[in-house]
Parts: sequence; structure tokens; C-alpha cells
Amino acid sequence: MFNVKKIVCLGLLVSLGSGSGAMLAQEKTDSQQFSHKVSLTASAGAASSSQNDQVAELAQQGSEALAAGQFAAAEAAFLALSKLQPGVAEIYANLGAIYFQEGKFDDAVEVLKKALKLKPALTKLKTLLAISLEELGRTAEAVPGLEAGFRSATEADVRRQCGLELLRAYTALHRDADAVTVGLALNKAFPDDGEVLYETGKIYGNFAYIAMERLRDKAPNSVWMLQAAAEAQESEQKFDDAIASFEGVLRLEPRRPGVHYRMARVYLAKYEGAHEPKDRDLAEGEFRAELELDPSNGNAAYELAQIHYDEGNLEMARGEFEALVERRPAFEQAQVGLAGVLIESQKPELAVPHLKRATELKPEDEVAWYRLGRALRVTGDADGAKRAMVEFQRLHGLESGRKARAGILAEAGAVTPQQIGPEQQ
Repeated sequence: MFNVKKIVCLGLLVSLGSGSGAMLAQEKTDSQQFSHKVSLTASAGAASSSQNDQVAELAQQGSEALAAGQFAAAEAAFLALSKLQPGVAEIYANLGAIYFQEGKFDDAVEVLKKALKLKPALTKLKTLLAISLEELGRTAEAVPGLEAGFRSATEADVRRQCGLELLRAYTALHRDADAVTVGLALNKAFPDDGEVLYETGKIYGNFAYIAMERLRDKAPNSVWMLQAAAEAQESEQKFDDAIASFEGVLRLEPRRPGVHYRMARVYLAKYEGAHEPKDRDLAEGEFRAELELDPSNGNAAYELAQIHYDEGNLEMARGEFEALVERRPAFEQAQVGLAGVLIESQKPELAVPHLKRATELKPEDEVAWYRLGRALRVTGDADGAKRAMVEFQRLHGLESGRKARAGILAEAGAVTPQQIGPEQQ
């Protein structure tokens, strides 16, 4: 079973220079072409007939062994060929691939360099050479070839492997910003690749850690350091510590936007854990304080409307949601929240347009589809209700763990998501 790097090696060698033959995984006719090529080279060098026969036989044996993955036999054949035909670049190319497969990276580097010296046109060999150098820990030497391969490789596997090798190389050289740049390009090119996601996640985490370390060293008493500490404490559910840190930020900058909002979210998180009414009251106060500083903060307005909805104050919640939707019609969660209020207020016909808009804005929102199905059923659109509920069931079955509502999200831009509560079913 070949690993990924071996597959990359295959991909590189299959597409080496024209007419070279004897490349990995090619048909018998290709190996015959290669045998013919080295035989012609022997003839051009005035070699004896018996030597020509020996060259052709070794080429055939090496090609077939290489294609079959019999690397020891292939190595022996191509090594003998390199002695009989020291001027044929393709012999060294294949020998370099064999050494690579066998983990003999020092030998691979040596013969790959010979191949490129004899025939610089075999540019794709530079990628295999760069990966071999990286395997040997010769990172600085490897980087130019890896960069060239990542930029110009047309084979997806080759570009992917060059990118992954570059991540490791840049990290080793402390070129963290370059590693992040390559990581972003890899994520764009291979968005569903498990290894890419894993490796780039480590890169981003490392970069974030380094940035936070520099923040601690360069500005230990700044609002930025206090806010970073507060957000870290919030993510660790150390809610009292997070509130204290946010309060520290406000002592330094009382009118700093967004801080009251984050404090309010922490209070909501505390409320969801202990259900102490005072925590929700404190959250409401902080949301209001945020709106006094920044009346355009739609997230704070949304959270206030949601608190009133949860408390059963439907008229106040409706007014707040309607004002928010009027200002920000693309605020999908606000559309769903307003629709929920209208359904509970026995006005499902008014909820339908908001829910249709919500499903256009965010087709994967299962709550929007559920409420749409419910509203359509009450208004007499049985077919529409059925279609909406089918879509809800489909979405509800997808990654239910991921979709499970854990309550308060930690991200600064997040809002409390709408939920399908028991009173709505």
C-alpha cells in the first residue's frame, strides 16, 4: 500500500519528459519505448551489440519491476543501467524515484540532481527533489522547489503534498505568516480534505498562540490583553473571571464598543447554566448599555427582543424584532425570531413571508423550515407545509450533534440561535 507521498512520486514520474518511457504505472509499450531509447543511446555511443542487448534487457526488467512495485529488483536494474548508460537522464529519474520509495533520501537527492543536470527540462523532478530534501531535514534547500511545485503543479496530489510539506518547512523556519498564507490556499483548494484541515488547523492555532504571546509581552496591561483574557476565560466557562476582565477593559476605556455586549453574553451563559433570574436581568442591562453606546448594534437589539420573547412579553418582543428587521432585512435570525412571535400571537399568516425570506437567506436553518411548516399548516397550505416539514426532517437528521443548540456561542459576532422549544412543537 503506497502512502500519499509515494502516490505523489508516481504522479510526478508518469508525466516526465516526452518519450522517456519506463515511468511508474505505465503500460508495457511505454517500457518498450524506454528500452528502445536507451538502446539508441548505446548505439550512438558505439557500444557493442551484446551491450545493446544487455541495456535493452535491463531497461525492460527495470521498467516492469518498477511498474509492479518491486523496488529492490528495479533498483538493481536501473543502477546497472546507470553504469552502462551514464548520460541518460531518465535512468537517474527512475532511480531517484525508487530510492524515494525505499526511503533512501540521500541517494534520491544525489541521482535526482544528476538527472536534472543532464536534462534540466525535467522540471517536475525538482518537486520530487524538494520533497526528498525536506525528508532529510534540509528545509532551507527544499523550500524553493516546494514553492515552485505548489505554485505550478497541475496534478492535484502533487500540489497538495507540496503545500503540506511547505507548512512544515515554514513552521520549522519560523516563517509563520507564510505558513498561514499557504494554509489558506490549501483550505480553498481542498476544503474537505481531512489531513489538510488537521494540518492547517494546527498552523492557525500556532499562529494565534504566537500572536497572543507577543501581545502579552508587548502590551501586558492594555485593553487588548484584558479583552483577550476575558474571551479566553469565557471560552473556558470561567464566567466570573471573564466578567471581571471585561470590567477591567471598561475601566480603561468606558466607551469601548462591543464590551457590554460580550459581558451580556457571559451573563446569559451563566443564566443557562444556573437559571438564576438575576443573571438574565444583568444581561439585559448590559445589552441596553451597549445600545446606548452604539444604537446600530443589531446583535444587542436582537438579544433584547429574544429575552422579552423568552419572558413571554410578546408585544414588546414583536416591536423590537419588527424594528430590527426593518433596519436589517438580511438578519436571518431576526426574521425567524419575529416569525416565532407572530406564530405565538396567533398571526401565522404574517409569519409566513418572514420565514420564506429566512429560508432564502439561510436554506440550512432547520428552525426556519419547522416554523414555516407550522405556519403554512395553520393557514391551510397543506402541500407547502408538507414540503417545509420534509426539508426540516432532512436538515434535522444531518449532523444532529453539530446542530444541537448548546446555548450561548462564544464568538463575538454570534447571537443566541432560535430554537425549537417544547412550546412550539
